[in-house]
Amino acid sequence: MTLRDQVLVCVGLFFAAILLLWVFRSILLPFVVGLALAYLLNPVVNWLQKWHVGRTWGSMVVLALLIAVVAGLLLSLVPLVAQQVADLIGRLPSYVGDLQALLQTWAPQLNEWLGPERAAQLEGSLADLIGRGVEFAGLVTATLAQSGLTVLNTIAVLFITPVVAYYLLVDWEGMMAKADQLLPRQHQAEIRGILGDIDRAMAGVIRGQGGVILVLCVYYATALTLAGLNFGLAIGLIGGLLSFVPYVGFLTGFALSMTVALVQFWPDQWVFVLIILAIYLVGQFLEANILYPKLVGQSININPVWLMFALFAFALLFGFVGLLLAVPLAAISGVLTRYALHRYQASSLYLGLDDAPPPPTAPPKPAAAPKRRTTKAT
Repeated sequence: MTLRDQVLVCVGLFFAAILLLWVFRSILLPFVVGLALAYLLNPVVNWLQKWHVGRTWGSMVVLALLIAVVAGLLLSLVPLVAQQVADLIGRLPSYVGDLQALLQTWAPQLNEWLGPERAAQLEGSLADLIGRGVEFAGLVTATLAQSGLTVLNTIAVLFITPVVAYYLLVDWEGMMAKADQLLPRQHQAEIRGILGDIDRAMAGVIRGQGGVILVLCVYYATALTLAGLNFGLAIGLIGGLLSFVPYVGFLTGFALSMTVALVQFWPDQWVFVLIILAIYLVGQFLEANILYPKLVGQSININPVWLMFALFAFALLFGFVGLLLAVPLAAISGVLTRYALHRYQASSLYLGLDDAPPPPTAPPKPAAAPKRRTTKAT
């Protein structure tokens, strides 16, 4: 198969997959979540197999423990978080008004430092920026809460997802072996290398990025709650959950926290405003220098601009399922794009080599006839 044929096949398969996802987008959610759970829990089941636990029993034990933990969190945290999110959305307009009034109290000092015209321009720009930022954060918060509550109230997801994850876990090794047997023998090693890169990218997305999100949710929610910030638990969870989008989680949580902190603590308890600021500076340092390099590393290797485009595009096409699929599919697309570029740089089109056939080699010389051995008669 030539390079042109390979490109056409890959492009055709890509558009066929997008078409199938779009056609079945309304029923994909439990299967996508079940597949992600199976991929996430497969190493745990493999570890149990090393201790002579059967794969069927290992899958049942792992899923039962996961369901128990998730059910406990839902029963204990979801009512409190939902109430805080609803209250936060309802009070955001009043917080914006209080913040603008706080800026008005700083107007005399700004007039003295900058002059009346520049102070008015700065005050108007800050008020507009804060209003737009908090409005965007509120919109994202409302959308996330609505989507999350819709998912939680969907009985099909709650019942079908564990079943899908269980059967995938039980038959995971068999499916991988069958897929390996179907690989073309001539290109088996090359395809295995590509699939290995995709597996590392998916591990970085699902396991590594999931670990980062979990740690940030716990850190922000705990730190903001202990600092006494109103709606600290909800704001911390929102910022942590949105951290899979570069800078969006940090900026959303920071904008909401600083808005609430300024209205709540300024000017009598201004130290707490600095504490909230320090919480986010420490969180950003941990995410950029410790969590992301250790848990994710270079396995994803996606440009943040491409990642944000993929998130918005898939959310537009497929809704909530698109948000779940965007980052894994972007990671897979990155692996395939790097492979295509590597093949292109090794092709005659890039190197400028002629496609003429190699010069014919000289025909082999005929072997000399063996000499007959004669003996003298006696």
